[in-house]
Amino acid sequence: MAERKIYELLVNEEDARACRDIPDSACTRVPKNFVLLLISQLMLSLGDLLTSPKTVLTWLMSVVGAPAAMVAWLVPIRESGSMLPQLLIGAWVRRYAIRKTFWIAGSIVQGSCVMAMALAVSQWQGVAAGLAIIGLLVLFSLGRGLCSVAMKDVKGKTVPKGQRGQLTGIASTVSGVLTLLVSGWLLFQEPDNLLIYIMLLVAAGLLWLSAALIFSQVEEQPGETDGGANALKMAWQNMSLLKSDHHFRLFLLCRALLLGSALVSPFLVTLAQQQYSAGQILAWFLICTSLAKALSALFWGKLADRSSRQVLMIAAALSLVGCAVLATLQMITGQIPLYGYLALFLLLSVGYAGVRVGRKTYLLDMASGNKRTDYVSVSNTIIGVLLLVVGAISSLIAWWSLVAVLWFFAASCLAGLWCALKLPEVSGSD
Repeated sequence: MAERKIYELLVNEEDARACRDIPDSACTRVPKNFVLLLISQLMLSLGDLLTSPKTVLTWLMSVVGAPAAMVAWLVPIRESGSMLPQLLIGAWVRRYAIRKTFWIAGSIVQGSCVMAMALAVSQWQGVAAGLAIIGLLVLFSLGRGLCSVAMKDVKGKTVPKGQRGQLTGIASTVSGVLTLLVSGWLLFQEPDNLLIYIMLLVAAGLLWLSAALIFSQVEEQPGETDGGANALKMAWQNMSLLKSDHHFRLFLLCRALLLGSALVSPFLVTLAQQQYSAGQILAWFLICTSLAKALSALFWGKLADRSSRQVLMIAAALSLVGCAVLATLQMITGQIPLYGYLALFLLLSVGYAGVRVGRKTYLLDMASGNKRTDYVSVSNTIIGVLLLVVGAISSLIAWWSLVAVLWFFAASCLAGLWCALKLPEVSGSD
């Protein structure tokens, strides 16, 4: 079959023969499920780039004349909005033996929302268009949260331990190459052409809807359920993991401290925009993001299957170096050449890609069944709250000094590296 040939081509021979940490009855379906999950994840990665709140949606808000105050809500809503409800979502999802349906629903919600954004900005301007984008982004984030909880559980039941990082890495690498082409095209487009943004939103919507159709073909084995437990009651019970599970608590602390690897990039862009043309810089930064995914994700994925702990350690070190070098140069010179900003942005993007792959693979490998779903929902809910808290703190520090906020994130990454060193190994052979 075509799926088996693609699977054997992408996964090394030793790993392809392994079937660890999934039911024996699911082993024969691994090649088909691996390819279907890969294509679905690839489509989502492309859709995420085409609707990036840091670039595309920010520029779109400016084009339609929405107030600047609305732009400030895009990233928090996109990230925290998808994480905060996951404690309840996870408790609800775990009551069902088959969970791919929730991923399909979440993907349809995301695709429908961005298509509706395209319609809204084609009809409205100013505050009305801005409110429409923000309102639809709230719904979009709920769909994204549903996909996040369901995907990790479905992947854990259908893809063997030792291949999950490779799946994530391959999808990120291919999407990085494709988005590099899109970024290159955007570099030569007129930044104020509304039609371009409508085309990007429609294309992203079609990607999510197509991904839902493909994901529906995944053959998932029934999993554990908790009967008729009340979702809210179960959500509060799951919070006890923070007290009772030392391993999970240490992982969550490490993930929280490494938030700096993601949150530092906008401040680097702000510093660069103070010296250079904003439109040109944003296009080049988008290209750097694509390059980072294409060049590093496959490496991170393969290494994560051997040791996701090592991935977290190396990625934390790269993020620490990027933050510290940027802060030092900014203190000494006050101005950095364009290629310097781009090189540091690329380094930080590679580090952040490693943090993402490492933490996802580590969480998948440290638990199974309903415990995995509990870990994902509690972890993402707590991180959603911390994103708002750390964002508020960094904003206050940045109001005083942008250099100070860079050192703040450097210190955070240093502490995250220390936590990663203390994590036990969970990946590789049992």
